[in-house]
Amino acid sequence: MSIQNTPVAEIESIVKAQRVYFASNETLDRKFRKLQLKKLQKALKEWEKPLCDALWTDLHKSYEEAIMTELSIVSGEIKNHLSHLRGWMRSRCVCTPLKMMPSRSRVVSEPLGNALIISPWNYPVQLLLNPLVGAISSGCTAILKPSPYVPNVSRVIEEMIKATFDQRYIAVVQGNRDVNAALLEQRFDIIFFTGSPSLGRKVMAAAAKNLTPVVLELGGKSPCIVDKDADIEIAARRIAWGKTLNAGQTCIAPDYLLIHRSRENEFVEAFRKALVRLHGTDIKASKHYVRLVNDKAFERVSGYIKNGNVALGGWYDAKERYIEPTLLKDVSPDSPVMQEEIFGPVLPMLPFDDRNEAIEFIRKREKPLALYYFGKVKHGKEVIRLTSAGGSCINDTIMHIANENLPFGGVGNSGMGHYHGRLSFDAFSHKRAVVTTPTLLDLPFRYMPYKMFDLVKKLL
Repeated sequence: MSIQNTPVAEIESIVKAQRVYFASNETLDRKFRKLQLKKLQKALKEWEKPLCDALWTDLHKSYEEAIMTELSIVSGEIKNHLSHLRGWMRSRCVCTPLKMMPSRSRVVSEPLGNALIISPWNYPVQLLLNPLVGAISSGCTAILKPSPYVPNVSRVIEEMIKATFDQRYIAVVQGNRDVNAALLEQRFDIIFFTGSPSLGRKVMAAAAKNLTPVVLELGGKSPCIVDKDADIEIAARRIAWGKTLNAGQTCIAPDYLLIHRSRENEFVEAFRKALVRLHGTDIKASKHYVRLVNDKAFERVSGYIKNGNVALGGWYDAKERYIEPTLLKDVSPDSPVMQEEIFGPVLPMLPFDDRNEAIEFIRKREKPLALYYFGKVKHGKEVIRLTSAGGSCINDTIMHIANENLPFGGVGNSGMGHYHGRLSFDAFSHKRAVVTTPTLLDLPFRYMPYKMFDLVKKLL
């Protein structure tokens, strides 16, 4: 099936209706926000099977993986917001300096207003609905734009949202990049975009016309270091899991491997065994091994295999868009596989002799969304201190995204802004400074002609 573009006139009508609805102040009340979160929570349960079926149809994503990496994450986010919304909405008192006495100071969280959320295809449920939780809890309205590359998932989400929410409050707009362009012509109070750095730049340029704040969750080439003293069996298993999860179509998947030269051959064999444990001897037959999203993605990723010598894997089936997990060796840093985010199950290996070589290699490139290190913890901490990345794990991959108490977001080329947990609420909120000054006492020092200025100067 294919997705039809929402007409521009309809988009304009939805944006106008949501502006009117937000101006009604309906979304400001805490009880209203909690009710909407509970509606979304209930909808996720009721639509679980259609969503999981659609994920299987579009991506060959198993029920277990759909629950673990998509629906459960959104459900957990909702529970977190329901538990803490009262405290997050409460104004926060801050210290007032002596020079401002007897005033009192506090910070108030207010919703930014009308939000636009644009999501990619690789985790089409989680990456669309998780930001929505933040928009709801903060008191915003939202227009959701799912990816046309997963048409069945996008259709089910649209049906679910229509059955759950008033379109003046939350609506779904469908279509290709022409629809994205039409949406970005509209004025929003915040744009939340998840996708590639190249598209992120276009979103930011469009937002700049109206000085609209943006949260950009992008990607990039996330390095994984396997040092001389790493536990190779553990490293191979956790890297194989992180790289084959969603067939590598994960923004924080290990993108390339910097491995100590003395452990390279050992790692290849350990990786082979890890794949068997994860997916069996016939990976293609595994129900937990996802396919590439479309022919264009398949051709791009399979083309990377010729950028080095195959150390493991390398087989693919164009008809099914299946690519076997592949390790590449003898890869040039200047080859195409080392220029753009791979977003697939191909893992190039670049050997190093000294840890500082690996650190320097990373520092010369754009800041990644994730960085992983396997080896002694003290060395991992040193690598993190000397590099910059959106998030990191020592002796693990992917798992930093699973803790809603940790910020998730990029830095530099890999994005800006953070979300998850309290930070999702904050992402769609404005922190408003409020000073309250009593009228019973009105000290004259601040008024012209500034009498007793020598005393005032000491207080400044």
